[in-house]
Amino acid sequence: MRIATTQYQATLGRSLELNQTMASRISQQMSTGRNILVPSDDPVTNVRISRLTREEAIVGQYRENIASVKIRLTKNESYMTGMVGDLGAAHDLLVWAADGSNTPDDLKSMVGSLEALRDSILYNANTRDQEGKYIFAGTAVTTKPIEFDGTTYSFAGNTDEQKVVVGNGITQAVNVDVSGVETVLNDLNTAIEALRNTTTDSSHDPLKSVLSNTMASVESAQEALAAKIAKFGGAQNVLTTLDGNHANVSLSNKTAMHDLAQLDYGVASTELAGYNMALQASYQSYSKISNLSLFNVL
Repeated sequence: MRIATTQYQATLGRSLELNQTMASRISQQMSTGRNILVPSDDPVTNVRISRLTREEAIVGQYRENIASVKIRLTKNESYMTGMVGDLGAAHDLLVWAADGSNTPDDLKSMVGSLEALRDSILYNANTRDQEGKYIFAGTAVTTKPIEFDGTTYSFAGNTDEQKVVVGNGITQAVNVDVSGVETVLNDLNTAIEALRNTTTDSSHDPLKSVLSNTMASVESAQEALAAKIAKFGGAQNVLTTLDGNHANVSLSNKTAMHDLAQLDYGVASTELAGYNMALQASYQSYSKISNLSLFNVL
């Protein structure tokens, strides 16, 4: 059988090209450590990796949201704890003022301390974040929660919730309002004015009734704020557990993606050696056959 030179060269060229392409591809796989360089290498596995990558991105966003929410809740808790502390100090002063042994001058000396505590509560209630938004105004973040018109305190925010997605179908409120704090501020103002203008001890009305009503108002405000702080603690625990679950899912996704995309270096090395050997054999065969002619067999 006779083989034309052009046919032989074309066949050998295709063989060299195929071996060179496969050797180059395996070398690239070994340099990247990835089994799949382009989707067409393994369409089914590539789809699986794409799904895992998409899920990992979503889980990552959930975890970022959880981290942001926990920071926000911690700040809210800190400011509210400050208000509870101020209310506790105000309550102690009111209890002291209610002691009938205090003279009018003793009672008037308590006014400055009560005013400082009232102003501290107001300051915390109207706290703003780094962006200048009020954190206790509900969703009305550009509105000062507690307004004062010179005589009366009023709540100007709302009680709506700002919710953040922290899981599949799971949301967490990141804000809290201070509705009700205006009531205790007004009651403190009433008590302060009563103490400032008193001419009798606290065992006589109207001062006795004012102090009693204000103490009850302070206790009610403390309980309301303490309940909100407790709610923060419960939310923090839930978020910590949820973040741990997300972390486990993320680890599982990364492990699966690694297993699907990872190159088996042992198999790759064997295949690369085989293609390199084939290339060498092809070049040697081409060199020897190219030097042959009919005169070699005559």
